[in-house]
Amino acid sequence: MDHVKHVVGIDRGIRFMVTSYDEKGKVTFVSGKRDSKKRREHFQQVRSELQSKGTKSAKRALKRISGRENRWMRDVNHCLTKALVSEYGAGTLFVVEDLADIIFAEGNQRDAKGNRELHSWAFYQYEQFLSYKAQLAGAEVLKVSPKYTSQRCPRCGRILKSNRHRETHEYVCDACGYRTNDDRAGAMNIHYLGRMYAAGDPEPKFVLPKPALAAADASGPGEAKLA
Repeated sequence: MDHVKHVVGIDRGIRFMVTSYDEKGKVTFVSGKRDSKKRREHFQQVRSELQSKGTKSAKRALKRISGRENRWMRDVNHCLTKALVSEYGAGTLFVVEDLADIIFAEGNQRDAKGNRELHSWAFYQYEQFLSYKAQLAGAEVLKVSPKYTSQRCPRCGRILKSNRHRETHEYVCDACGYRTNDDRAGAMNIHYLGRMYAAGDPEPKFVLPKPALAAADASGPGEAKLA
C-alpha cells in the first residue's frame, strides 16, 4: 500500500479515552480519568437514583438526563476524532480494534451494567465518527482483531496475560524486561497490526506460538511477518 503515509494505532479505554501511537513513535494520551470520568460517574449516579424511584416523573427525568449524556459524549467523540484526522490528514491508516461484543470495564466498574453499555456505545460512536472524517480527508480506518493486543510485548513479541498489570497500569515483559504504560503497549501493538496490513497482510492478527516453539523462543508471534 504505497499510498499510506502514516499508520496510527489507536487504543480506546476508560482511564485514557484514547491512546495513539504513530510510525515516528509519537504517543498521545487523552485522559478519561478526571473531568470525563467525574461526568460519567455523575450521570451514572443520577440514573441509578431515578431508576430506583420508578415513578412517571422519574422516567421523564431519566430520559432527559440520558439525552444530555448522549449529547456530551457525542461532542467529546467529535472533538477527539476531528483533532486526530486534522493532525495526520490524507494517506493515513488509522487502526482500531474491532470491539464488537467486548465489555469495557476497569476495577469496580465491572459490575456497572449501565457503564458497560455506555462505554460500548461511546466507543462504537467514536469509530463511526473517525471513519466518516477519515473518508472525507482521504484517509481510512482499519479494524483489527483485539486478540492479545493488551498481552503482547511490543519489543520482543512475547504474549503473556500476566505481563499486563492493571493495578499499576503497566506492561512489564517477563522475557525481555521491556516496561511501559499498558495503554501505550496496546496502541503500539495495534499500530504494528496496521503496518502488517500496509505491508500486504489482508487480515493481520496476533496468534499464540505452538508450545514447542514457545519453549524454544519466547520472542514469539507476529514478528516474522514484518521486521
